[in-house]
Amino acid sequence: MTDLQRILDAEATHPGGEPRIRVGVSACLLGENVRHNGGHKRSPFVTEALSRYVRFEPVCPEMGIGLGVPREAIRLEGSPQAPRAVGTRTPGLDVTAQLESYAAAQARRLQDISGYVFKSKSPSCGVERVKVYDANGVPSASARGLFAAGLMRRMPLLPVEEEGRLNDPALRENFIERLFAYRRWQDLLADGVTAAGLVGFHTRHKLMLLAHSREGLTALGRLVARIAEAYGREFMAALSKPAPRGRHADVLQHLQGYLKKHLSGEDRRELAELIEAYRQGRVPLIVPVTLLRHHFRRYPDPYVDKQLYLTWAPADLGLWNRV
Repeated sequence: MTDLQRILDAEATHPGGEPRIRVGVSACLLGENVRHNGGHKRSPFVTEALSRYVRFEPVCPEMGIGLGVPREAIRLEGSPQAPRAVGTRTPGLDVTAQLESYAAAQARRLQDISGYVFKSKSPSCGVERVKVYDANGVPSASARGLFAAGLMRRMPLLPVEEEGRLNDPALRENFIERLFAYRRWQDLLADGVTAAGLVGFHTRHKLMLLAHSREGLTALGRLVARIAEAYGREFMAALSKPAPRGRHADVLQHLQGYLKKHLSGEDRRELAELIEAYRQGRVPLIVPVTLLRHHFRRYPDPYVDKQLYLTWAPADLGLWNRV
């Protein structure tokens, strides 16, 4: 089995048992022969160490836009603020627009990756110090590779690094730390950000933030406090409005939806009739609530179990016997 096959066939979890993080990578760094000369730039750290903890998404933008192997090399020419990618022997070969379009397409395809390792000095993938040639064919400035620039512009929070810089222990440590931290941030967003969730996320990262920037930790603490305070105001303002019968009935119907795969036709009809009877004022709220509690004891649901709606009212106060 080749290095590339081993990496791409890796288990979904790493040796520690946690899910592997998806990371984009310049395909040549995995040992793929996609360079303009038919070679590769295999990175031992990427293929041997990092691959144990991540699932790579290899990309070669030059191959992706239809350039073959071997092919004419390209380079950046013109203004360093807006360079163009042209052929080194054939000035009429201009793939600037193609690389920009490909970056846009890959940003959509790879929107859930948590980091990217680029090939350094590449006119398509270099993150910094890529040579830009003037009209006389002399390298006179530097810029970012066009594919890397397009991807980073569309994914501004994404941790990125070049393979050469990963040979520096401090830069390597910083990139891996950002990689795992960004994955945790993505998980928070996927679960739905709440004030409590954001406070918990910030609390877990306090010492990490302190190690990097005391000023940043202070600023983030103030931001989280303001968000939590604003949430508290809106939370209590929302609860200050008495819940009308129709809204309660809507919530009861929403809860009924979590039981549709479990209840018989007769049980579904009974529950629907009680909810409608409550909506019309013929029975108090406690009647459909009691039946829902009974069904959820028989068929627990993880989401409903976390909700307070069915259980917050102290039974001995009889609150729902009269509304």
